[in-house]
Amino acid sequence: MELLECKNLCKNFDNKQILKDINLKIPEGKIIGLLGKNGTGKSTLIKLINNLLTPTSGQVLINGELPGVESKKIISYLPERTYLDKQMTVKQVLTYFEEFYQDFDKTKAEKLLEDLKLDSNMKIAKMSKGMQEKLQLILVMSRNAKLYILDEPLGGVDPATRDYILDTILSNFAQGASVIISTHLIADIERILDEVIFIDNGQIILTSSADELRNRDKASIDEIFRRYFKC
Repeated sequence: MELLECKNLCKNFDNKQILKDINLKIPEGKIIGLLGKNGTGKSTLIKLINNLLTPTSGQVLINGELPGVESKKIISYLPERTYLDKQMTVKQVLTYFEEFYQDFDKTKAEKLLEDLKLDSNMKIAKMSKGMQEKLQLILVMSRNAKLYILDEPLGGVDPATRDYILDTILSNFAQGASVIISTHLIADIERILDEVIFIDNGQIILTSSADELRNRDKASIDEIFRRYFKC
């Protein structure tokens, strides 16, 4: 049984088709890049997997079951936009996560905060956008989940911090779990990818092992991506 499966998944908004016949299987133990330009359907697909949207047709299955309360227990989701209560301090947010998620490792979160030099007494409202994104990533990666879904995790952080964040993802997801990283910043993340999915105009146009794709086309994933999505 696959960790995640999409079967003929479609999503329409106001008679406009955003996703068309998405068929996808995600096994355990893989880091997968969901790659496409902005506005190609990446975030819509992620929201369907997280049960934040309802499919127009087709199915999403998490461990063979439809998304719901049980799937939320095993999926750790980093949305593209900040969702934290800005009146809370970092320390209060950690306590909230510890109480809400049984699999949250507060000790790990505190270590990551220290590594990224984030003050646990600071209010969210006083943090920059980049600091808030770092905090959200720490919260997500400090859960012992089965599936981590990260929507544009590098979008608001400086280049010097990106390598640390990628190493944080590599070294902190639970054994046997899988990670889906949605991004258009291919060059920054391709070194950690096991598999890639190219999505364009709401359809999957390529799925491949990252190494096999590089060997076949004699190019980096970033170069191959640019060929597929050349304007």
